[in-house]
Amino acid sequence: MFRNLAANALTVLIVGLALLFGVIVWGQRQYAAPGPLAEPLLMEVDRGEGLSSIAAKLEDGGAIRNGSMFRIAARYSKQDQGLRYGEYEIPAGASMKDILALMNRGGNVLRQIVVPEGWTSWQVVELLNGRDDLSGEIAEVPGEGSLAPAGYDYQRGDSRQALIDRMRGRQEEILAEAWANRKQGLPLSTPEELLILASIVEKETGVPDERAMVASVFENRLREGMRLQTDPTVIYGLTEGREALGRGLRASELSRPTPYNTYVIQGLPPTPIANPGKAAIEATANPADGDMRYFVADGTGGHVFAASLSEHNRNVAAWRRIEAERQREAGQ
Repeated sequence: MFRNLAANALTVLIVGLALLFGVIVWGQRQYAAPGPLAEPLLMEVDRGEGLSSIAAKLEDGGAIRNGSMFRIAARYSKQDQGLRYGEYEIPAGASMKDILALMNRGGNVLRQIVVPEGWTSWQVVELLNGRDDLSGEIAEVPGEGSLAPAGYDYQRGDSRQALIDRMRGRQEEILAEAWANRKQGLPLSTPEELLILASIVEKETGVPDERAMVASVFENRLREGMRLQTDPTVIYGLTEGREALGRGLRASELSRPTPYNTYVIQGLPPTPIANPGKAAIEATANPADGDMRYFVADGTGGHVFAASLSEHNRNVAAWRRIEAERQREAGQ
C-alpha cells in the first residue's frame, strides 16, 4: 500500500511538473507571439502610473488579450520597474515582449515646438507656458540671447524648464564653436559681445546671404568708433522684448537715451536684443570682407550697402522714393 501511495504521489508530481512546464512554455510563447492589434494603438502612460493600470489600458485597447498575463510577464522578465511615462503608438501585431521593451525605452510619439530665429526670451517663455501638454514652471526668464532657436522634440508631460535648459545648452555649444572658429581681428573681445552683435544682425535682416555683409558693416563701424545706429536696438530699449512695437519709430525715440539706443550710446548695447540663430552667430564670427559702413532697404526685402555716406544718402533717397510710390499706390 505504501508503495502504491508513493507511486501515485510520484505520478502526480511528474504530471504536475509536466503541466507546470507546459504552462511555462505556453506562457513564453504567448509572451513572444504576435498580439491581437489589427491597427496601431495610440495610448498614454501617465507619470507614476502603475503596472496594473497600464495592463488594463492595453487590454481595453485590444493590444493584449490578458492583463494578468501581461503583469506576470512584466515581473518575470524584470521589466515592471522600468516602465516609463509618455505617449505610445503600439504597432499592429506587437507582442507583449515588444510592448514591454517599448515602454522601457519611453514614449515613441514625439511632439515638436519651434522657436523662430530672432525671438526674445520672453516670447519663448510665453510660447512654452501656452502649451498645455508641458508640465512645471520656468524658474525665470532666461538671459536674452541664451536660447538657441530651432525645433525641439518632446513628449507630452515633459518639463518646460527641461526644454529651456536644452535650448540654453545648445546655444552655449553654438556660441563656443563660433568663437573658437572666429575670424581674427574682430572688434569683439568676448563670446558675449559676439552674441550681442549676432542678435542685432539677426533682427536687421532675414535674408540669409546678407548676414555676413550686415555683420561686416557693424564691425567696421565698431572699429572706427562709429555708432551702430540700428533701429532694432532702439525698439528693444522701448519694449524690453515683451511686445511688438507695432509702428514705426518716432524721431523723439531715436534720440531718447536708453542703454540700448545705439543712436545715442557708443558701441554695443549691454545685452543681446533677441535670440540669434546659428547662421547669424556664424556670420558675425566670420563677416564678409569689405569696407561697407552703411545699408538701407532696397525695396525687395533685402538691403543695398555703401562704403561712403554720400553713396548711402543716394541709396536712402532711392528707398524713400520707393516708399512714396507705395503709399500713392495704397491710396488709390
